[in-house]
Amino acid sequence: MEKQATTEGFFDDGHEDGYDAVVVGSGYGGSIAACRLSMAGVKVCLIEKGRRWESKDFPTDSSKILSATRMENQNLGISFGRKDALFQVYEQNDSLAAVACGLGGGSLVNAGVMVPTPVRARRHPKWPKEWERNWDSCEASAAAMLKAQSIPVKFPIAKVMEEVSNGEIGETFDTSVKLSVNFDPEEPLADAMGTCLACGNCLSGCPYNAKSSTDKNYLRSAIQAGCVVKTECQVQYVVRNLHESLQYEGKVGRKNRRWLVYFNEIDSITSDFVILSAGVFGTTKILFQSQMRGLKLSEALGSGFSCNGNTVAYLAGSPAPLNGYGLDRKKVFKMPFQERPGPSISSSYTSSLGFTIQSAVLPTAYPYLLFKGITTYGWPAGYWFFHGIIDKIKHIMGFKASQAMVLIGLGYDESDGKIMLERGTNKIRFIPAHDLLLPRKIKAFQKITKKLGGILFMSKYRSTSVHLLGGCNASSEPSHGVCNPSGQVFDAEDSTTVHPGLYVCDASLIPCSVGINPSLTIATVAEHISKQLVQDVLKNKRRKGLECVLKTANQGPYSFTAKTIITGQRSEVLIKETMRGYVGGMPCTAYLRMKMNTGDHSDEQKSGTGESHPLLRGKVGGHVEFRAFEKDELHVIDGGVNLCEVDCRTPYTHYMHYNLLLGASTGSRYILEGRKIMNPYLFGLYAWREMTTLHVTFVKVAEKNSRNEKVILKGELGISMKELLKSFISLEGNKKGRFICLLSGALLRTYILQIPRGNPEDLNLSYCLHKSYPSGTLHEIKTEDGFNISCRQWKCHHVLSQLKGDEQQTPVLLLNGYSTESYWLPTEPNDLIRTLLEEGHETWLLQSRLHPLNPSNSFTIEDVGRFDIPAGKKL
Repeated sequence: MEKQATTEGFFDDGHEDGYDAVVVGSGYGGSIAACRLSMAGVKVCLIEKGRRWESKDFPTDSSKILSATRMENQNLGISFGRKDALFQVYEQNDSLAAVACGLGGGSLVNAGVMVPTPVRARRHPKWPKEWERNWDSCEASAAAMLKAQSIPVKFPIAKVMEEVSNGEIGETFDTSVKLSVNFDPEEPLADAMGTCLACGNCLSGCPYNAKSSTDKNYLRSAIQAGCVVKTECQVQYVVRNLHESLQYEGKVGRKNRRWLVYFNEIDSITSDFVILSAGVFGTTKILFQSQMRGLKLSEALGSGFSCNGNTVAYLAGSPAPLNGYGLDRKKVFKMPFQERPGPSISSSYTSSLGFTIQSAVLPTAYPYLLFKGITTYGWPAGYWFFHGIIDKIKHIMGFKASQAMVLIGLGYDESDGKIMLERGTNKIRFIPAHDLLLPRKIKAFQKITKKLGGILFMSKYRSTSVHLLGGCNASSEPSHGVCNPSGQVFDAEDSTTVHPGLYVCDASLIPCSVGINPSLTIATVAEHISKQLVQDVLKNKRRKGLECVLKTANQGPYSFTAKTIITGQRSEVLIKETMRGYVGGMPCTAYLRMKMNTGDHSDEQKSGTGESHPLLRGKVGGHVEFRAFEKDELHVIDGGVNLCEVDCRTPYTHYMHYNLLLGASTGSRYILEGRKIMNPYLFGLYAWREMTTLHVTFVKVAEKNSRNEKVILKGELGISMKELLKSFISLEGNKKGRFICLLSGALLRTYILQIPRGNPEDLNLSYCLHKSYPSGTLHEIKTEDGFNISCRQWKCHHVLSQLKGDEQQTPVLLLNGYSTESYWLPTEPNDLIRTLLEEGHETWLLQSRLHPLNPSNSFTIEDVGRFDIPAGKKL
């Protein structure tokens, strides 16, 4: 049977209870983690920012590759290209970095070089000693799964490099290169993989399906073991689920998971474990944005960034038989196999000077002019720019172009680079590590150029890297790294603990440059991390009383079904709203983004009973600026809104209810709850004021063991005419007309028609079912003068008090009046008893001799104070 991987929408009803593990990213780290977890019987969801690429989809000419590229240029302050483009290029100051985006990550468009980690890197002081315990076995496992194979023949470019390497770059030795490419035409690998045709187009994606990228091995096994894959979904940040161990009334399931994984300010999924494998920039950015929302992380976040000593140059116009241009489909079969360009990298030489030189073939899709004068400078100086134009014309017209090849230098930089998140734009900024070997590599490139002839086009950037490492370094100490050697993220609040269930598993863990292509090193680290990860997940499931069944991947074919997520399918409406005002006498501004329609189609049938229409209910994202409390923005972690709330006790009144849970970068949590109250009195004389004024209560959620005084502030926020018009103009969604009609109809019903809402017959029953009264204990008491009275006790078990931690409130003793229940009102939704319990107070209600339950004809008020109240206090 065929196993299908689905890319289900955010609101998949089949997974309302969340996942055991969510893996973010599908490169070497994410694919391995997803595979090992799925094979262990864990319920896994893998999320990938990019799309799935098949061999026929990869770009084969310059126009296609430009459309598959996103460029972010900090120098010019511009960005262009799709956010999920295959190639992501970052240009900042004197540095250039390139990463891949797609199901399979960097393995889709790298050269597939599989070289064991050098001993020099493994002896680096920053290298975690814990990795060495099972390094060799993990490395062998990764190499076998990625199907690393030796190159069967020596291609022209490798022969030339063999001749010039000795003496030109110091004493060298040939590094044995294996590639995750299928060279055997007789035994094609699983999943109908093709055979390498030596076309030289590996760096733009193999058009013949011969590369063993992670989507053909680890991911394939994960999918067959039940892993759910969501493509074209970008994770923005993760937040610890405050409701993890709590039970809300009528809300169970997904709320019990440890983590909330957000795709935007509103949509999220839940999971007990989150494995961040989005690459160096992706993982670091997610953690930075999570830190802004209160996740406490090591100060080392973003430090220890390495470009692996990468230096790139382009040699053109050489008379040597390099054959360094990729071949298209028409030319590839006209040339004998051994005379073709070969795979992108087929030779590697390590110099005694401390670096490695590799030659590479330029894919036919790459725009040559980028390498001939636009992003480079020529050496020796002269006609280099015109040379590029003439050579391109020759190539287009079919004439034999001059011989060329790419030169790549790899080495050991200082691993002292820095990754930062720019506030306001939320874009990654980076400073590359210092590369002390750069002059030596440039001199080696110049010597090779003199030997072969031609023009050397050196990159104009100090650092041009495709091998990014670090940023979330693994270390035994939180002061030196973000994660421990097992990939668990340190909790900065306590240097001895980690955030339970939060892992990093990709190249950002590696704390130093490795001096060689790092693909196998990253895969080996991921195999090591996955061993601890699987044990941790299974232990957590056993603690919950759940068992996992080990699975084996079906080795037969499988298919991948991609479903595009279309927001319009749920008839959603997006609203932006900005409100300003004062809370507690201090200025406060709320920038909210609301997604309306929280409910299914059956809810529309209920709207006639008084319950608001689904298009008038929604989720809320955005942020609040309240500088008096926090210098940074308070981000909405969880929020809801109901623009037509019904209260059966006041059927003529229209409420708009906002409920927001806010998170600060300091880790503090706040609750902002507000209501707009619209009354039909005086034919709506105060309608504008009521519709635009939000009466808010601002509460700080007390931290555990905190002795700070409770903060409860009240105030008003309002929306101006200008902002209200902006909100309506910026409405998005295919039901915005319906939304406007529903909201206008609700206001018309309140102010003009004055038709009551709700069903009066269900008043008492609805409130009793909706909010049952807290159970209490009745104590019988005998006073000193021998009179029998009673006292009812309520212990605090409310969810809000649990959210507020271990803060202990003083008990409260209430005294009823004569012949009445002044505080305990079971038929009302709110009373003093409930309010005190919600605030965390243990509450006692004394029913003295005044109460009808304790009739007495002979007493005075003085007796109540002299005997009854002291008797109640003794309890």
